[in-house]
Amino acid sequence: MMRGLLGLLFLAILSMEAGAATATPAAPPSSAHGFKALVFSRTTGFRHDSIDEGIDAIQALGAGHDFEVVATEDPSVFTDAGLDAYQVIIFLNTTGDVLNVDQQGALERFMADGGGWVGIHAAADTEYAWSWYGGLVGAWFASHPNIQSATVRVLDRDHPSTGGLPQEWLRTDEWYDYQSNPRGQVHVLATLDDDSYSGGTMGFDHPIAWCRPYQGGRSWYTGMGHTAESYSEPGFLDHLLGGIEWAAGAVEGACSATIGSNYDLEVLEPDVESPMDLEVAPDGSVFFVELGGLVRRYDPQTRFTTTVAEIDVFQNFEDGLIGIVLDPSFETTGWLYLFYSPAGGAPRQHISRFTWDGSVIDPASESVILEIPTQRQECCHSGGSMVFDAAGNLYIATGDNTNPFASDGYAPIDEQSGRAPWDAQKSSSNAADLRGKILRITPQPDGTYTVPEGNLFPGGVGGSPEVYVMGVRNPFRISVDPGTGWLYWGDVGPDARNATAGRGPAGLDEWNQAREPGNYGWPYCIGPNTPYNDFNFASGASGGVFDCASPVNDSPNNTGPQSLPPAKPAWIWYPYGPSSDFPGITDGPGRTAMAGPVYQYVASRPGDIGLPAYFQDRLLIYEWSRSWIRVVTLDDDGNPLSIDPFPGDPEMNQPIAMKAGPDGALYLLEWGSGFGTGNPDAQLSRIASTQGGKRPEAVITTDVVAGPLPLTVTFSGADSSDPEGDLLSFSWDVNGDGVEDGAAESLAYTFTEAGGYTARLRVSDPFGNESLASVTITAGNSAPTLVVNTPVPGGFFDWGDRISFDLTVNDAEDGSTGAGTIDCSRVVTQLFIGHDAHTHPLTSVTGCSGEVELTDGHGGDGDRIFHVLEFSYTDQGADGVPGITSTEEVVLLPSRLEAEHYDAEQGTQTENTADPSGGNVNLGFLDHGDWIRFDNVSLRGVHHLTFRVASAGSGGRIEVRPDLQTGDPLATAIVTPTGDWQRWRDVTIPVSDEGDGPLFLVFLNEPGNTGLFNINYLVAHGPGASDGPAGLEGFSASYVNGGNTQLTRIEPQISFDWGASGPEGGDRATWQGVLQVPTSGNFTYTLRARGTATLSVDGAEVLRVDSPSGIGEVTSGLQRLRSSLPVLVDVDLTAGPRGAAIWLEMEGPGVSETVGEGLVTPTGTISTESPGDLPEAFAVGATFPNPAQTSVFLDLEVPVAGEVQAAVFDLLGRRVRDVPARPLAAGRHTLTVSVDGLSSGVYYVVVSTGSRQFARPVVLAR
Repeated sequence: MMRGLLGLLFLAILSMEAGAATATPAAPPSSAHGFKALVFSRTTGFRHDSIDEGIDAIQALGAGHDFEVVATEDPSVFTDAGLDAYQVIIFLNTTGDVLNVDQQGALERFMADGGGWVGIHAAADTEYAWSWYGGLVGAWFASHPNIQSATVRVLDRDHPSTGGLPQEWLRTDEWYDYQSNPRGQVHVLATLDDDSYSGGTMGFDHPIAWCRPYQGGRSWYTGMGHTAESYSEPGFLDHLLGGIEWAAGAVEGACSATIGSNYDLEVLEPDVESPMDLEVAPDGSVFFVELGGLVRRYDPQTRFTTTVAEIDVFQNFEDGLIGIVLDPSFETTGWLYLFYSPAGGAPRQHISRFTWDGSVIDPASESVILEIPTQRQECCHSGGSMVFDAAGNLYIATGDNTNPFASDGYAPIDEQSGRAPWDAQKSSSNAADLRGKILRITPQPDGTYTVPEGNLFPGGVGGSPEVYVMGVRNPFRISVDPGTGWLYWGDVGPDARNATAGRGPAGLDEWNQAREPGNYGWPYCIGPNTPYNDFNFASGASGGVFDCASPVNDSPNNTGPQSLPPAKPAWIWYPYGPSSDFPGITDGPGRTAMAGPVYQYVASRPGDIGLPAYFQDRLLIYEWSRSWIRVVTLDDDGNPLSIDPFPGDPEMNQPIAMKAGPDGALYLLEWGSGFGTGNPDAQLSRIASTQGGKRPEAVITTDVVAGPLPLTVTFSGADSSDPEGDLLSFSWDVNGDGVEDGAAESLAYTFTEAGGYTARLRVSDPFGNESLASVTITAGNSAPTLVVNTPVPGGFFDWGDRISFDLTVNDAEDGSTGAGTIDCSRVVTQLFIGHDAHTHPLTSVTGCSGEVELTDGHGGDGDRIFHVLEFSYTDQGADGVPGITSTEEVVLLPSRLEAEHYDAEQGTQTENTADPSGGNVNLGFLDHGDWIRFDNVSLRGVHHLTFRVASAGSGGRIEVRPDLQTGDPLATAIVTPTGDWQRWRDVTIPVSDEGDGPLFLVFLNEPGNTGLFNINYLVAHGPGASDGPAGLEGFSASYVNGGNTQLTRIEPQISFDWGASGPEGGDRATWQGVLQVPTSGNFTYTLRARGTATLSVDGAEVLRVDSPSGIGEVTSGLQRLRSSLPVLVDVDLTAGPRGAAIWLEMEGPGVSETVGEGLVTPTGTISTESPGDLPEAFAVGATFPNPAQTSVFLDLEVPVAGEVQAAVFDLLGRRVRDVPARPLAAGRHTLTVSVDGLSSGVYYVVVSTGSRQFARPVVLAR
């Protein structure tokens, strides 16, 4: 039968889909074929008046290209016999249900027998209830705007239906939107530019023509062809002809390249420690480097990984062993280059050449090609990527070597004395410095280098001759197109989430393309050459914006010329969140741009796992934070035409390096999903074409992985799976001798000889598709265990806090730190600052206990910022047994926790916020019973929580709970409507629970109530995980019931709404504190209360509210306050008959809305015992004299003999003076505290006895 023969021909064509790519678009075919096509145009819904023109056009195409066309609207032809005469069926603007069940079956069998199908336009408006047909057509019609012109982007210029079309094809038609995006299920031939017309709803990724192998046959669809004019348009007729001929099996065409199921991500080596970069050798072996200094090699023949070199590196911040590249002559010379930070000596980076001798890298073969001076005082940005071009020139990417954390996410240009590590003008914009650059040199056989022609500063005039690109921040991954010689790189940008007047634009990451040398603007300009403001870090004053066309570097840290080359704009840029400029760069956590290879298809490559010819000359970019790969199609001028997901969007764990191998597959290093180093899911992996056959997934589980001899391990492959449900076969080699140890799903094996073993499982399906999994077994050595005593996970901190840590290490062979047999100097604590999904390493210290100082936060308003402490210990191993490293990680949370940074939620939505306190977005649309959950939160050291809320709805309450279902809430906050969804108010509640674990915020009113309130963030008050004393900021509060004091404590601010659960009618509460504004100026106070309340400043009443039943509000006139002159604030509240509520707020220069911590410090006799506890008889009097100059005195009442100590803190909570602890007998004492040498200002003397602390203010006047 003719259809069967052509089907066999097409199967042969499919096997040739990896054929060589051509440099120019393929012309549409014009040869004769002799097949027969059925045009079916039945409609049971809307009927297109272009059907007759369509039939005439297809018949004319048949006559001109020697194939027969039969047109019908009679569905009775859809029988096995009726369809047997045809090789292709064309659904021409069909609508509605056009076939009955038997006729549908005939079409299904026709396709299964190798037939072809073509759908034109409204074929997508057909047979909605027939799921098989949905797969055939690819996507069903959803809607369309009016007929208008639009631009079609032709992505596949090799397929016969699109090969002769322009890349950007402007034509008029009715443009369909579809119910779903077919990408990933079909091969997309062309997309629609939704910005080129009005009324589209698909967005930036709008496929309009596609094809695919389907159920044994071939399916081709075009969304064009509504208008009668289409069928006399030459371009559209060529498009239609190519689709018909391909579907008939008469011409070749690849239709699998963008179908996700045709690719697999396979793990090659799961035992990887902090991987950084890789190279694939001509023989297919993979060399990769780890941050700690190891060079490792994966052997594709044995599928084993060995360590081939260990480099002695300085590993701190982002330094270590960070880059590798093979010499173009590697096959004959064995030369490779490492980018690393040598241990000891002056701070520097080395670009060194080593020699691979076939089994190891000879350390004696090192030739230091280039030395790059750096600073190691502060983090960050080391770069590390290297690549050769076709002419043998070596490109080297270096970072700006600058601390970004004190710049608020904007340009780090701190020119103060001693602050060079915070000034990128010393590096990126310093033409005489090698940092913040992409260098271009030519290594020589003798271990030296020359500088090729064409760099930015020829002959070294105006800058270092090695510089090809300057003005970059952290060009972490670079690549060179071997055909054009164009350089590509991803530049990781700063963290400001929003633009700020006086500072500059929001942070952006960039992908750049350099066809010639140039300056790319950092730290003066970013993205499309948007300038930053000059900024004085000493005074906080903003200057004008920098001139991107003529940048000038007048920093005292600049060692090169001041006048710089003009800044070039970025090629592609994107912010946090969605990108409006390049919508193909989709949203995700964080931002970390990486440039992958410009793919080169080689028809003679070994094996069948390489990417197909479709990818030829397409740039692959990837995102470390967002864990995706994108395919950039360039137009004829080399500019981005389309940015599309890699087929199937493979699931990865933060890809940090990606290269194409000689087999055409993509090789990746995945950093892993943890925040620190040494993530257990870090791995070497490969993305390969499966030619339509999916590999099974091999998974190993074990009961133990290390222990003393004899070591019996139970291995299981039960979690292995096959995506197509095929029966799996198992083969185990657990001792590494190459001999199968078992063929069952599970295996128990006893290791009797000490050593490290790589146990491997090979899983295969009946068709020969297979995958491997491995696990490292250490026999004769047990893994150490680390117990972190402090801090606890999820503890709260303030920026700049000092955090104490203490941990215990136990090891079966080494002993324990408690017994003194483990040297605590071998225990390493690494501090990281986290931002969204990534972290930056900061300082590291050794010891089982100690203290680390947290850095200031970085990033933009509302960013997810946190700290991570990573504890690690490597045991000493044994004879022939490697040491084992164990790590523990503690994540600490900032005291202000944005509500949208939850770990789980139900029913919430985010929206942009207008809260003057910032936050970028808030949670809204909250209904009764909605909730959010934060995992791993510790309330230790927290005495109050404040919620930032707004409501134009019914209000409600927030329950703070350790779980959703059981027990009483830890605390409840009442939310009273504020009158507007963006009129924000603080609500503060005391908490006494010190539990650890999940923390739920449950939003409640009455069942069925909707639109309760918005929440922006919560604030945890108290020392939290830090070493600082509790209660040094806020108000002295006293609660009186029936004339008796019931409670005295420090409260962080006055923002309480007790409803009916707090002070009752006649109950009284007072607050007192010393207020000091940061900037002199005019201020207003606002007092809001339910009850009767007064505000007095320095003894004079300023405001009074008398509103016993509802919430009353009053605002003062302008009050002049000086930053150098603190004032005493007194607030008094008498509860009304319907409960109590009170808020004290301020407006003025540099102040937050709610008055409290940061502005106010308490006065009086205070106990910081948990809420509800009455103070004991121990008492501390006021400081005298006050003001003081050299010493102050405090009277103490000591009820029971005990030890008392004191310290002096400034208004920022920093300990500035210690008084040695001393034992005191019961009775009255006077304590003397020296304040000599301290500058003028307000301080607090904190007296401690047992678990209690008392704070007393004192003003020093010099």
